[in-house]
Amino acid sequence: MPSLKDVKTKIGGVKKTSQITKAMNMVAAAKLRGAQQKMEDFRSYAEKFNAAMGNLSSAMDSGAFPLMEKREVKTVEILVVTSDRGLCGSFNSNILKMTEKLIARLEGEGKKVTLVCVGKKSASYFRKTGKVRQRYLDLMGTFQMFNARAIAQDIAGNFLTGESDEVRIVYGKFKSVAVQRPAEQMFLPIQPDAVAATEATSSAAGAYIYEPSTEEIMEVLLPLYMNVMVYHAMLEVSASEHAARMSAMDNATNACKDIIHSLTLIYNKARQAGITAELMDIVGGAEALK
Repeated sequence: MPSLKDVKTKIGGVKKTSQITKAMNMVAAAKLRGAQQKMEDFRSYAEKFNAAMGNLSSAMDSGAFPLMEKREVKTVEILVVTSDRGLCGSFNSNILKMTEKLIARLEGEGKKVTLVCVGKKSASYFRKTGKVRQRYLDLMGTFQMFNARAIAQDIAGNFLTGESDEVRIVYGKFKSVAVQRPAEQMFLPIQPDAVAATEATSSAAGAYIYEPSTEEIMEVLLPLYMNVMVYHAMLEVSASEHAARMSAMDNATNACKDIIHSLTLIYNKARQAGITAELMDIVGGAEALK
C-alpha cells in the first residue's frame, strides 16, 4: 500500500490538473459563443451565394470558364483544414482519418495526390508523407477573409496551370456543441449546389434578366465563390474546435473528480491501516510490560 505522503501528493496534483481543465473549459465556452455566432451568420450568406450561383450557372456551359472546366483527373489536390491547437478530443484525428481514407482511395484509382494544409495539426501529421505542397500555420486563431482569399488564390493558380485537375476540401463541420463531424466537399472544378440551381430555376419568380451579362457576372463571382467556400470551412472548423475542446475539458474535469475520489479512499484506507498498526504496537507493548 502506498504511503500517506505519496497519496496526498497525487491528490494535490490531480486537484491542480482539475483546476486547469476547468479553466480551459470556461475559456473554450467563451470563445465558442463568438465563433458559433459568426459561423451561423455566415452560413446564411453562403447559402444565398450558392443559390445565386446555381441560378446563374444553371443554363451555362461549364467549359466557358477555366475554374469550371472538367478534365481527365490525374492529379487531385486536397485542402485539409484543422485547428492549430490540440486538447480538443478526437476532432482533428477524425478529419485526418477521413483525409487518409480519401488519399488511399484516390491513389488506389491511380491518381496522384497533393495536400494543402491549413492548421498545424494537419501540417505536422502529413509532414513526412512528401505530399504537402503548401502549409498555412497560425491562422485559425485570428483568421480573416483575406487569409481565405490568399489560400483560394493559391489553389486556383495551381489548378489553372494544370498542376492539379481536381481539388477537394476536407474540414470539420459543426453540427452542435456536442457533435462535430468531418466533411468532404468538391472544390474545383467549381460545381455550384445542384439543389440551389434547381430551386432557383423552378421558383415562382421565373427567369431573371441580368445586367451586365451573365458571363461578366460569373467572371467576378467565381473567385468570390472560392473565397466563400474556404472562409466558410475555416469558420466551421473554428467553431467545432472550441466546442470539441469544451467537451474534452469537461470530460477531463469529471475524470479528475473520479480520480480524486478513488485516491481519497486509498488515502483513508492507508491512514486507517497506519492507525491500526500504531494501536497494535501500543497494545503489544502494554501486554509485554505486564
